[in-house]
Amino acid sequence: CLATLIIMLVGDTYTLINYVSFINYLCYGVTIIGLIVLRWRKPKIFRPIKVNLLIPITYLAFWAFLLIFSLYSEPVVCGVGLIIILTGVPVFFLGVYWRNKPKCVNRLIESVTCWGQKLCFVVYPQGGVAEEE
Repeated sequence: CLATLIIMLVGDTYTLINYVSFINYLCYGVTIIGLIVLRWRKPKIFRPIKVNLLIPITYLAFWAFLLIFSLYSEPVVCGVGLIIILTGVPVFFLGVYWRNKPKCVNRLIESVTCWGQKLCFVVYPQGGVAEEE
């Protein structure tokens, strides 16, 4: 979110839409690849919707063509989109991968999470005692 805000302040909205659309298409393709890999490795797990593998493979072929064409025609936009994605890597390592965090870091993360939930009206914070109005 911080990277998006900075780009919006510095650049124009059209450029931001290009960055985000590249990121979306990249994520869609990775999701379809994950679907195919899971169908191969775990064919017996329950799936509420199961389609013929020809559909995701066809989608993946078109996706690869569009992604390669995007990388060829606008490499700077695609590079910035990849940089935006990679800004999440430190957040992952600080929040998820690092298991034995000091208590002060855990309190900070919980505080930021609670603040974000209240700001966006997403989820009520998990607390011990309910607040009285």
